[in-house]
Amino acid sequence: MNVDQLIAEHGPLIYALTFVWTFFEGETFVIFAGAAAQQEKLSLLPLFLAAWLGSFAGDQLWFWLGRTQGKKMLAKRPAWKPGIERAMSWLERYDTWFILTFRFVYGVRNFASVAMGIARIDPLRFAILNFFAAFLWAVAFVGFGYVFGHALESAFGDVADYFHYVMLGVFVVAVGIVALVSRAKKPAGPPSP
Repeated sequence: MNVDQLIAEHGPLIYALTFVWTFFEGETFVIFAGAAAQQEKLSLLPLFLAAWLGSFAGDQLWFWLGRTQGKKMLAKRPAWKPGIERAMSWLERYDTWFILTFRFVYGVRNFASVAMGIARIDPLRFAILNFFAAFLWAVAFVGFGYVFGHALESAFGDVADYFHYVMLGVFVVAVGIVALVSRAKKPAGPPSP
C-alpha cells in the first residue's frame, strides 16, 4: 500500500477513503496516513475524525446486523461460528473490557460486533462504549503513525508486518490484568466441611 500515491491520486477524498477503510478494519492504512499527516501531506484533525467515525460506524453496523440478523447470518456462514463463539466467550468473561478493547485485536473486530449484537447487549450501552473505544483506537493508530512517521518511512515493511502482533500482545496483557483483578475481588466461597 502506498499512501503517498493515494494522496496524490485522490487529494481531499483521502479522508473519505479513511472513513471507508476504517469502517471495515484499516489499522495499517491509518498508521501510514498518520505518518503522512506528520509529514504535512494530510491534515491531522480531519484524518483523526475520519478514522474515529469510520471505526465507530462500522462496528455499529456489524452490531445491528448481529442483533437483527445474527442467527440467519450464522446459518448462511457456518465458517463464522468459531470466531463468534470465541468473541462470545470473551464477552461473557470480560464484558465492558472486551467492548472497549476488541477492536485492537486483529481479525476479531467484525466478529465481536456481531457477537455483541447476538448477545443482546443494550444498544445504548454498546454505542457509548463503542464511541469511546473508537476514539481510543483512532488516537492509538493515527497517533502512532504521527509520532513515528519518519521511522515508519524507513521501516515500512517491518512495522506493517509486526504491528498487529504488538497490539495482540497489549490486548493479552490487558486481559490478563483484568482477570487477575477480577479473581482478587471475588469473595471466598463457603469453607469446605
